[in-house]
Amino acid sequence: MTEKNIFQKIIDREIPAYIIYEDEHSLAFLNAFPFDSGHTLVIPKKAYKTIFEMPEGEFLELQKVIFKVAHRIREKSGKDIAIYQRNGLEAGQEVPHVHFHILPRYIPERKRPLFNDVGGERISEEKGKYYQELFGIK
Repeated sequence: MTEKNIFQKIIDREIPAYIIYEDEHSLAFLNAFPFDSGHTLVIPKKAYKTIFEMPEGEFLELQKVIFKVAHRIREKSGKDIAIYQRNGLEAGQEVPHVHFHILPRYIPERKRPLFNDVGGERISEEKGKYYQELFGIK
């Protein structure tokens, strides 16, 4: 049996996460090592390595969730939003499970490039709970 990746463990509640949205097919949670405050990941609950493995209908449903979560983050943060996703090792995908990054941009306060390969420091419990409450969609 293949070992579960970190996202599958979050879905199965084997490891904790600051979840801001969940439905039957998808999950949105704060990145444990954010590039910036409020950095959120949106994933399908089914394990697909890349978008090219997903049925079109499931991909389009996930896009609706990304749209909803991105709107909420923009509304609550007041910041512009970057949304990005990588498919495959050569594209820089680190976790072999489809995931989209929703990233409030704090420019010019942050000069860090958007598409770097180094995350920030681990999110603190205080910040995690704050952003979970702020961005959470009930």
